[in-house]
Amino acid sequence: MEILAIIPARGGSKGIKRKNLKPILNKPLVAYSILSALNSKYITKVVVSSEDSEILEVSKKYGAETIKRPEELAKDETKTLPVMLHCIEELEKQSYVPDYVVLLQPTCPLRDEGYIDSAFEYYFEKEKQGFDSCFGAFKLGLTHAKWKVLHNEKLEGLYDYRTRPRRQDLDEHYDLIQENGAFYALETKTLKKANDFIGFNPTCYITPQIIDIDTVEDFEKVENILKNA
Repeated sequence: MEILAIIPARGGSKGIKRKNLKPILNKPLVAYSILSALNSKYITKVVVSSEDSEILEVSKKYGAETIKRPEELAKDETKTLPVMLHCIEELEKQSYVPDYVVLLQPTCPLRDEGYIDSAFEYYFEKEKQGFDSCFGAFKLGLTHAKWKVLHNEKLEGLYDYRTRPRRQDLDEHYDLIQENGAFYALETKTLKKANDFIGFNPTCYITPQIIDIDTVEDFEKVENILKNA
C-alpha cells in the first residue's frame, strides 16, 4: 500500500516572513513535518511542494522528495487542493500512483509520527464502517453555549441565548469540533472524485488541541513546549 504525504510549503507568507524556514530549536519549521512523516510506519513517500528554491533544498536535506510548484500555485489566494493535485499529477508522470494521500501542513510541528500513526489506525478502522476520509480535530464542546466572534468584535450566539436552555433540558444536542490542520487523509481516488481533501463521508480523529502556527506568539509557545518535552 502506497501512502503519499504532501507537505505544502510556499516561500511567501503574509503573517510571518519566510515562516516555513523559521527555526524552532535550531530546526526550520518545515523540518518537523518532514521528519514526523519519514518516521511514520504508514507513510511510504514524503514530498514537499514549494515554489521556493531554498525551501526545496532544505527539505531535501531533511530527507523529503521535492516538487517545484509553479508560481501560479504559490499566490496568497491559492488553495491547497490544486497544490495537492499538481503533486499527484507530477508523480503520476513518473508512474507513481499512491493508494492514499495525507496532507500534513507544515505549521503543525507538534504533530509527531505517533500522532500520524494513531490517526491512520483510527481512520483504517472507521473505513470499515464506510467513512471515506479522516481529518484531525479537537472538541469545542456543546453547541448550546457557543458564540461566534465576528471580525468587528460583534458576537453572534450559536443558540437562542434569550431563552437560554439548560443542557440537560435539550432533547438533542451535539458537539462542535474544529479542524486542527494537522492531518487530512483519504484515498487518492476519493480526493479526485470529491475534488477536495475531505471526502463525502468523513470521520475525525479527535485529540487535545494542537497549535497551528500563525503568529510569532505561536512560535514561542511551541518552542517552550518542545524545550520542556
